[in-house]
Amino acid sequence: MSINRFLLLLLFLPLLGRAQTTTIAGKVTTSASLTGIGKVSVFLSNSSFGTETADDGTFRLVGVKPGQYTLVASSVGFQQHTEQILVGAEPIQLNIALKPKINQLRGVVITTDADFKRNLEIFKKQFIGEGENAKKCEITNPHVINMIYHSRKLEMEAWSTDFLVIENKALGYRIKFLVDTFSSSGLTNITEWQGQVVFEELPGSAAQKQAWKIKREETYFGSARHFYRDLYRGTLGQDGFIMYRLYREINPNRPDEAIIQQKLKKFVALRQRDSALYWQDKGRMSRYYHEHLFKEPLQPYEVFSNTNARGIFALHFTDCLYVVYTRRREETDFKDLYRPLDMENFETSVVSMREPYALFDMNGVVFKGVPLNEGSWSKSRIDDLLPFNYDPGDEKGGK
Repeated sequence: MSINRFLLLLLFLPLLGRAQTTTIAGKVTTSASLTGIGKVSVFLSNSSFGTETADDGTFRLVGVKPGQYTLVASSVGFQQHTEQILVGAEPIQLNIALKPKINQLRGVVITTDADFKRNLEIFKKQFIGEGENAKKCEITNPHVINMIYHSRKLEMEAWSTDFLVIENKALGYRIKFLVDTFSSSGLTNITEWQGQVVFEELPGSAAQKQAWKIKREETYFGSARHFYRDLYRGTLGQDGFIMYRLYREINPNRPDEAIIQQKLKKFVALRQRDSALYWQDKGRMSRYYHEHLFKEPLQPYEVFSNTNARGIFALHFTDCLYVVYTRRREETDFKDLYRPLDMENFETSVVSMREPYALFDMNGVVFKGVPLNEGSWSKSRIDDLLPFNYDPGDEKGGK
């Protein structure tokens, strides 16, 4: 990046920080007759901005913060409408025409009660999480979720037929999901999902709301969202983040995880102790070797740059991004996370690109080319999910 371009970026950032909220309004109609449709759910996915249309199809979302959002309009009998919205300071007016839903048969999952309960426990563990917040999360309508567990591959896939409703009583949110796809692998430890979600504040006493505010801040600080916001604001150092470059190679001496699990299962069943121990040792090997951490901290301009779109930033770096959060110590032992012997045990995340670059917005949300997170950020599940518009400076945490 040239010096002139970098100076322009520095001048640009304060203007972004002072951006005001705005209003999104419009009307939802049928595509055929353009008649207004009432009771349509209209929301910005992954935010706390949502409403239902009036009888004439009109709607308003007020106080929306700048950023990149997916606007969703959903109603029984119509195809779901989604579109990308780049929110700035100017009001947005939309006309949305919904098409009738064409019934498409999706695979029917038939299970016994015992299988359903078993699969639900696996799904909750992999989707909601296992942290302290997860213990206070409850799915109120579990039967809208369809689940298939592939025991040989240790994989779970799932989707919902309606909003899956989760009450997170640790953070004070009712989370409503339309789960299009969900997959989680016990071999790669990678969990991914696609769908739309909207947040609602749970009712509570003043004491409960204060407890939720504290818990939300605890969840936010040190998170990936916190990091990306600090990255473009230039406040990484003052908030306890340090970035390094990590070089590593895939360990050729460690077999694929699927092979290790297959061999282990085979030799345990045959009671061949020596062979089983051999494959256990293979499983304990790190996935990586020739790892080297460059000790010179990276500067923000080496990791991201602005784009032609206001408030949208590009993430790009060489090898892996090694992010240390010095305000909290790590309590989990990650087998494959490289940590030099002379480095304190702070929360650490390794970010690797799956595409040449990624895009993120002013809310700290990566919406294109989402990278792979390992280490501390990999623990984050639905139990730690906050609305995209959440900011710890807001008294109510997200409005």
